[in-house]
Amino acid sequence: MSARTVKLVEIAERVLVDNDQVATGVRSRLEAAGVLAVNIIAGPGAGKTSLISRMLAALGGRARVGVIEGDISGSVDTARVLAAGAADAVQINTGGNCHLEADMIERALADLDLSALDLLFIENVGNLVCPTHWRLGEHVKLCLVGASEGDDKPLKYPEIFAVSDVVVLNKIDLIEFVDFDHARFVESVRALNRNAPIFEVSCRSDAGIDALAGWLQAQRKRLGEDFQCASR
Repeated sequence: MSARTVKLVEIAERVLVDNDQVATGVRSRLEAAGVLAVNIIAGPGAGKTSLISRMLAALGGRARVGVIEGDISGSVDTARVLAAGAADAVQINTGGNCHLEADMIERALADLDLSALDLLFIENVGNLVCPTHWRLGEHVKLCLVGASEGDDKPLKYPEIFAVSDVVVLNKIDLIEFVDFDHARFVESVRALNRNAPIFEVSCRSDAGIDALAGWLQAQRKRLGEDFQCASR
C-alpha cells in the first residue's frame, strides 16, 4: 500500500512539473508581446466576470484588454465581457475539470492577437482549491472573495490566500447586511500573506474599482520596464 501511495505522489508531481514547463513558455510569449496576464481565482458567485467588466470600464482607452474565460460549460461570461468592451475573448470549456491548466491557455493564445493587447484577464473555473497550484503563465495571481461569502474564507482556504499576489474583497456594499467581520478577514489574510495588497471594491457601486485598475496599470508598466532591462 505504501509503494502505491508513493507512486501516486510521483505521478502527481510529474503532472505539475509538466504543467509548469508549459506555463513558462506561455509566460515567455506574453512577455515578448508585452502583455500582463492576471489569473483570477475565486469561488462561484464571488463576482469574477463582474470585476473584469468593471476593470474594462475603468481602464477605458488606457489598455487593450483580452479575456480568457474558463468554465465547465457554456459561454455566457465570454459574451458578457465582449459586450463590456473586451478587445477579444476566448472561451475554454473544461468539460468537468475544476481548474484551468497551462496547456489550455497555450491553445487559447492561438486565438488571440497578443500584439493587439496590453492586459489579459484569465477567469479561472469557480473554485478556491483546485486552481491554486496550477501555474498558467500569469504574472499576477488575484484571489477574489465576496463579502456575502463570509469572513472565514482565508481560514478555510489558506493556500490560495498565501500564494496570491493581490487579494480583492468584493461586494463591500453588503458588509452591513451580512455577517461579515471585516477586521477578522484582514487579520486572517495578513497572517497568511504579509505582502499582497488588499483592495476592497464593489462591482455594483464601482467603489474601489479605480484604485485596483491603477494598481494593475502599475504592474503592467513594471513588466515593460523589467522586460526592457532584461533585453539590454
